[in-house]
Amino acid sequence: MRREFSAGGVVVKDGKLLMIKVKTLSGKFVWTFPKGHIEEGETKEIAAIREVEEETGIKAKIKDFIGDFTYYFKDRDGTVVKKTVYWYLMEPEDSSEPKISDEIVDVRWIDLKEAEDIVSYDSDKKILSIIRQKFIKQPEERKT
Repeated sequence: MRREFSAGGVVVKDGKLLMIKVKTLSGKFVWTFPKGHIEEGETKEIAAIREVEEETGIKAKIKDFIGDFTYYFKDRDGTVVKKTVYWYLMEPEDSSEPKISDEIVDVRWIDLKEAEDIVSYDSDKKILSIIRQKFIKQPEERKT
């Protein structure tokens, strides 16, 4: 078994989340969040900021730590990989529009409800649940 460590960011602007559409190893298309490997000598935070910019063209800064998630998958050679991803809540540093990179099929700002409907990965569902509970303030119910 191989170990991998990645970092990524959930960028929030005006209540919308920056999401990417990618093709998985199995050939499916899924909506997820930008992330990538932590390079040697790089902190988790710097890796997350770099990956968001590389994959989406958006320069973002970290606001908070969402959490880390570990899962297993098989790579192209069939080797089992234990992967831990460190996720950060971010906000854009400027008003740049997203750009599609080579490894990304699409990039869009998506509202939380739609994001909850289109994500496939269990870890992404958990991230969205944490964001809804901890970071996105819901309007208080009016008392009658």
